[in-house]
Amino acid sequence: MAVSDHVNLEQFMAGLKRRNPNEPEFHQAVYEVAANVFDYIADKEIYHEMQILRRIAVPDRIIMFRVCWEDDNGNIRVNKGYRVQNNNSIGPYKGGLRFDPSVNVSILKFLAFEQTFKNSLTGLPMGGAKGGSDFNVKGKSDNEVMRFCQSLMTELHRHLGEDIDVPAGDIGVGAREIGYLFGQYKRLTNRFVGVLTGKGMEYGGSPIRTEATGYGTVYMMQDMLKRNREDIEGKNCLVSGSGNVATYAAEKILQLGGKVVTLSDSAGFVYDKNGINEEKLAYIIDLKTVRRGRLEEYAREYDVEYHAGERPWQVPGDLAFPCATQNEISTAEARTLISNGCQGVSEGANMPTEAEGMKAFTDARLLYAPSKAANAGGVAISGLEMSQNSARITWKEQELQDLLREIMENIHDRCVEYGKEPGGDYVDYVKGANIAGFIKVADAMIAYGVV
Repeated sequence: MAVSDHVNLEQFMAGLKRRNPNEPEFHQAVYEVAANVFDYIADKEIYHEMQILRRIAVPDRIIMFRVCWEDDNGNIRVNKGYRVQNNNSIGPYKGGLRFDPSVNVSILKFLAFEQTFKNSLTGLPMGGAKGGSDFNVKGKSDNEVMRFCQSLMTELHRHLGEDIDVPAGDIGVGAREIGYLFGQYKRLTNRFVGVLTGKGMEYGGSPIRTEATGYGTVYMMQDMLKRNREDIEGKNCLVSGSGNVATYAAEKILQLGGKVVTLSDSAGFVYDKNGINEEKLAYIIDLKTVRRGRLEEYAREYDVEYHAGERPWQVPGDLAFPCATQNEISTAEARTLISNGCQGVSEGANMPTEAEGMKAFTDARLLYAPSKAANAGGVAISGLEMSQNSARITWKEQELQDLLREIMENIHDRCVEYGKEPGGDYVDYVKGANIAGFIKVADAMIAYGVV
């Protein structure tokens, strides 16, 4: 047995931070998984011998490149492009592209690491990756976005392929951006293959892909409540964000009889005591996707509270659905949710709760679904889009709705299997998700030997 085989959690994290300095988001993501996995593998010698956790925490490769483009005034602009291919042990790399000024190596490494386990939980053959750029789509014309996307894909295309790496959208990358990216890929390679997901229906897209992440997040909450003989119907729900994940989570909550009282954007949040109904939600979707406006306009239109520069977690509610971005629930806000009587949290965004906030949720024994389980619906439908592209078919919407519901139920059940406390009834969904996601990837890596 090698001396380093049985390091403890603190030693492991100290080594990881030494090898990956100044990457706090990545450290947080690895710690969250390692804290549960270390206990699970304590008596399983093969995982120590093969150094599995340390190997998963080192990406297969990180691709960084310059993206030059010209704005509408003829100025040359320069951004950074990235692709972190973390692990392809169970399938081609799969994960979104994010266009946002906050994008850096630490954030993309955390997202790619999380994606590895999330994709494993779906049961579909997909590895983990993430990429993007520090490009800010806000305030850019369609032609500027097109020129940027074409420039980025000119470099990125050489690292992609339907059996190699299949990106999707993420923050700042919607249907418009996917169209420009796929058009340039096709132009450069002269191939029409399923190398991107989230495509338009006219050129190989899948029904319900836009809705899937938000729907899946709510299905996860529904399954947790059902196990406790409760339901979403009649409950006040706090939702953050106002993009696809948030608005379709809100839509599904309404369909299941819940009451959505908040939505947010980067400038603040609205609190609608009477509830955001279908008509109001349609207004918000139009506001954000067509007019690209701010929620402050919604507050004026419907005469509701608007809280500039704040997040909605101070509002009393039964259920919380953070669907905006990473670390949007601070430790203090997590404790506020608990003290206000919140029963459950289902994470639509990636790692939206600070590490100590996550601990507060589990210590309080809330129904708490971490993002790698709760928001896996989006990548599950992306995986099914890959299958449809390979077979040159399109499944009917109801078939995909049924498959999404089944996949989310299976994820819930796997979390229960590995997260249920011995001799009790409480389920630590964080522990369950981490261990269930780890096992499949780890066993595949063992099968390949040292590669």
